[in-house]
Amino acid sequence: MDKYLYVAMSGAKETLRAQAVNSHNLANAGTTGFRADLAAFQTRMVEGTGHASRAYATNATVGWNASSGALLATGRDLDVAVHGEGWIAVQAADGSEAYTRAGDLRVDTTGLLRNGAGDVVLGDGGPLTVPPHSSVTVAADGSVSIVPIGQGPETTAIVGRIKLVNPAPETLVRGSDGLFRLQDGATAPADAAVQLASGVLESSNVNAASAMVEMIELARRFELQVKAIRTAQEDGAAAARLLRMG
Repeated sequence: MDKYLYVAMSGAKETLRAQAVNSHNLANAGTTGFRADLAAFQTRMVEGTGHASRAYATNATVGWNASSGALLATGRDLDVAVHGEGWIAVQAADGSEAYTRAGDLRVDTTGLLRNGAGDVVLGDGGPLTVPPHSSVTVAADGSVSIVPIGQGPETTAIVGRIKLVNPAPETLVRGSDGLFRLQDGATAPADAAVQLASGVLESSNVNAASAMVEMIELARRFELQVKAIRTAQEDGAAAARLLRMG
């Protein structure tokens, strides 16, 4: 009975873990440039003495989905999306260099270029600052150009270049802040081959319909495992009554 109860309990716990990953993905289905986490159930052998055939199920995050999301036209000059593979370099809250696909850019009151999450966009020489301007545009190579206040289009000047990188997906890990970093803590070199598309944003690569179906399936699986725990409890109580009668 104890083994039956343990199997049902461990299964319910791992199902909840899988549901947490799926819920996180679904909650970010509308987040610009979001990459879905991947989770999978795995069979693990029970260590220690006993029969070698004993095994139990676990659920673990096995990485993230590297596929690109759809490009959505916005018509806004500071909305950019990485065309194909690559990342935009930003400065995380802890000061480290990190990478994102979110290109919903804006200029704050101090002139710093930030994305919608508030991360400072990095240029070739550090945080990218945009002087006072009447208009600002971002070219395909990441060059940021402005027309100074009170001047005409003929005075357009490049004020910096967004750092674009393209490390191999398997070398990147997602941090708790949602940003990606190299596993070894190093910084990726700029890659001139990475291109930006202007006036568009990349949507999340989460398939909301599939995530909803997965949520329902996991909920039903959890209910079944809880029912098994309840049945084990009832069987144990019935066995105890029989022993008392004997």
